[in-house]
Amino acid sequence: MHIFQMFLFLFLQQITFMQFTIKSIEDWQGIVEQILPELQHNILLLKGNLGAGKTTFTQFLLNKLGSEDEISSPTYSIVNEYNTPKGKVYHFDLYRLKNIEEVYDIGIEEYLDNAFLCIIEWPEVYEEELYGLKYHTMSIINTGENREVSFD
Repeated sequence: MHIFQMFLFLFLQQITFMQFTIKSIEDWQGIVEQILPELQHNILLLKGNLGAGKTTFTQFLLNKLGSEDEISSPTYSIVNEYNTPKGKVYHFDLYRLKNIEEVYDIGIEEYLDNAFLCIIEWPEVYEEELYGLKYHTMSIINTGENREVSFD
């Protein structure tokens, strides 16, 4: 085996890639139970179109983490803060932010530094700034009948 092939093999062994199909809202619980042990980084990017289920997933995840807070979409507040026994979870919705300066204006770096977990919906405006940091990505595609979910 060439050195490059061995390196690639070892690298791919460290990557967790999971795929799921959601047929009913109850399926989110099983997905959370499978993903939670794989969360190794404190940043989770959530990608998907409007109504795909990003906030629904977040509700199930936070409930599983033991949060007793009321969980809602941060569409207008930009960031919601939740308490869990493991620490603070910050849930961002960057959909309405137009540029990277607006992201920095909300103090995102401080949140990232002080969170057990940061969940970022619509992360595209900030994604390039994450270069060099370790994070997970979850993509949710609404196919009409189902939702196709990938996690890495």
